Amino acid sequence: MKTEIQHINQLLELCKKGNANAQFTVYKQYYKAMYNTAIRIVNDSFEAEDIMQESFLAAFTKLDSFSGTVSFGAWLKKIVINNSITALKKNKRIETKPLENLNLSENEVNDVEDYDALSAKELLQKINELKTNYKVSLTLHFIEGYDYEEIAQIMDISYENSRTTISRAKNKLKQLLSVQYER
Repeated sequence: MKTEIQHINQLLELCKKGNANAQFTVYKQYYKAMYNTAIRIVNDSFEAEDIMQESFLAAFTKLDSFSGTVSFGAWLKKIVINNSITALKKNKRIETKPLENLNLSENEVNDVEDYDALSAKELLQKINELKTNYKVSLTLHFIEGYDYEEIAQIMDISYENSRTTISRAKNKLKQLLSVQYER
């Protein structure tokens, strides 16, 4: 692990100097993970490819701002996520509402269902059926591992709105799954 960190740090130093071979090596090491992150958010392969390319370009041009407090992969993933959400907002596919406009009196479903037979592929398909802001919040929370506060910052919403959105997204996902398993 320590050797791996030293190796990436050496590559990043070469990248800062404009070494194309080092940049290509870093790209090859991270492109699949970054593409997968983008595709889970934007749900369009061409757009995800563009976002990934733009993110690498941004990362290489702003490499001097990389402090090393987090891994390079985490820093790059943050760029990809931000670019993906920006693309959704630009294309008006993500809907954000101020907390004041939310009806907080909705009953939330807290039933625990048995979804042992559910595959990861089926779950991802159901997540993709959700409206965009639900899909993005669940992807960031469950798949990317961000907490409510980080999601609030990424999606540019309040902490409370982040918790509410994720809660409602979970409930909607439960509804979709329960309909599938009632058949």
